[in-house]
Amino acid sequence: MCLVLLAWQAHPDFPLVVAANRDEFHQRPTAPADFWADAPAVLAGRDLTAGGTWMGMTRSGRFAALTNFRDPGKHRDNAPSRGKLVSGFLESTEAPLPWLQGLAGAGVRYNGFNLLVGDGRTLACYSNVSGEIESLHPGVYGLSNELLDSPWPKVSAAKSALSWALAALPEDGPLLELLRDDRTYPDEQLPRTGVDITLERMLSAAFIRNPRYGTRSSTVLLVQRDGVVNFDEQSWAPDGSAGGRQRFRFSLCAP
Repeated sequence: MCLVLLAWQAHPDFPLVVAANRDEFHQRPTAPADFWADAPAVLAGRDLTAGGTWMGMTRSGRFAALTNFRDPGKHRDNAPSRGKLVSGFLESTEAPLPWLQGLAGAGVRYNGFNLLVGDGRTLACYSNVSGEIESLHPGVYGLSNELLDSPWPKVSAAKSALSWALAALPEDGPLLELLRDDRTYPDEQLPRTGVDITLERMLSAAFIRNPRYGTRSSTVLLVQRDGVVNFDEQSWAPDGSAGGRQRFRFSLCAP
């Protein structure tokens, strides 16, 4: 993912609300969200190149999402796939904090990332760049290709929009709408992450339109207080037009 917005224990009827965009090269083979044949409890899209995923949910309420940390000067081509971290947590039964603590020692093997994991009781974040593991308090959070809640323009704008969209629940249209925000920002407001300013400007949008690299899918995840889960993934074509859409509704079960 390149933008993940979360409302954790911030709504009386929806303890977890997630709105997220996955940005990727359009030519990278991808399977749309579905329950996995080799891990039937896991609902997620799948990267068909490395086999992992960027965001997923299980029938027992385990959740995970990952963003890359943008630092091209430290990128290593031979590093292991970060998407396997998401599927690794989803297929585990260990609680979030111990699982992240077990990962922390091996975090340096990977290119920079931020990983969000939860089990319905705890939601936690780990970055192998900062080395910190944080258990999240109730609230609204935003994550892009920097650390959690870094005040990038698109993160700040999307967090504000998410706060308003929560008032419209259970209607989820405003959540998908805020993920379609394709405005870019003035150069003086942009971070300096080591890429060319033209690329930095393009990447400043929450929704990226580009024939080579852009927003491939938008996902809205709603977990109700009664355990009903709504998982909605909208795929996008290179020109930004709508592609396929996958919708799932199920009730959480005991692990």
